[in-house]
Amino acid sequence: MILVTGGAGFIGSNFVLDWLAHRDEPVLNLDKLTYAGNRRNLASLDGDARHVFVRGDIGDAALVARLLAEHRPRAVINFAAESHVDRSIHGAEDFVQTNVVGTFRLLEAVRAHWLARPEAERAAFRFLHVSTDEVYGSLAPDAPAFTERHPYEPNSPYSASKAASDHLVRAWHHTHGLPVLTTNCSNNYGPFHFPEKLIPLMIVNALAGKPLPVYGDGLQVRDWLYVGDHCSAIRRVLEAGRVGETYNVGGWNEQTNIAIVKTICALLDQLRPRADGQSYATQITHVKDRPGHDRRYAIDARKIESDLGWRPAETFDSGIRKTVRWFLDHPEWVAEVQSGAYRDWVQAQYQGAA
Repeated sequence: MILVTGGAGFIGSNFVLDWLAHRDEPVLNLDKLTYAGNRRNLASLDGDARHVFVRGDIGDAALVARLLAEHRPRAVINFAAESHVDRSIHGAEDFVQTNVVGTFRLLEAVRAHWLARPEAERAAFRFLHVSTDEVYGSLAPDAPAFTERHPYEPNSPYSASKAASDHLVRAWHHTHGLPVLTTNCSNNYGPFHFPEKLIPLMIVNALAGKPLPVYGDGLQVRDWLYVGDHCSAIRRVLEAGRVGETYNVGGWNEQTNIAIVKTICALLDQLRPRADGQSYATQITHVKDRPGHDRRYAIDARKIESDLGWRPAETFDSGIRKTVRWFLDHPEWVAEVQSGAYRDWVQAQYQGAA
């Protein structure tokens, strides 16, 4: 069995579904079910004995210790995190509590579990920590992409909290010998993406006839990774990654935000044309840029390719088409996650587009 934390969130739920689609090894899924955690993401696993779901917090040391003792997982994959930059700007405490304090408590519980195991189980055990390229800071337009040796220069409360968690994981390996692996991924997109992030927000707003809010000039550059590719990368790192190493996971797809939005509009024009015949691009609205907005991220993913033989299967064109199609085919999922609290958040955050 493996333990997945944060397995009802966007990337975590995709990973759980991907894992059980490829193998029969059971998953113990621990998720706090905050606003971005959604049990409906895992509805297809209802009644599947390979999936054990527990609602709980990685910061609950007693709960984590009990689950580890009862289920004796051979690996822990830590997705649990607060991850929205804008929310961290408006209130950083939840990010510090989950991403820093929570990771610390999880590491301590896992270390105790690992030390109590027989020698053969200790040797085979892995703690895989899933992190972000945002810990590296911002790149100049012509600068080389982030490698695993790039210095940490986080610029938002979110990325600072994730950087702290990465440092804790590294320290628990070097100080205590815990067999860890770390992955730093670029921007994910795909099914079950909570509609506060750029791509799902644009799809949902476009279909609802609402403004498509783009920060500043929209020329911020990100590398985009289809979530299914991210899942396959994590499986590969868990299988063959070298203990103590970090692996950057990217999609080799640098795009500006405005290009992303226009691509989504063009796809929707094809797949779900507006009744008035106009393009969804007419709904694009530029709003005031957010504080400390990093200008460019780019991942150099050559290490995971050369060491582990992994490359993304999706191009951006294929991945974004799959994503738009998924949102078109699952309006009931979108309706359920758009609670009053969510609507209030979007209205406050993007008030320039109201």
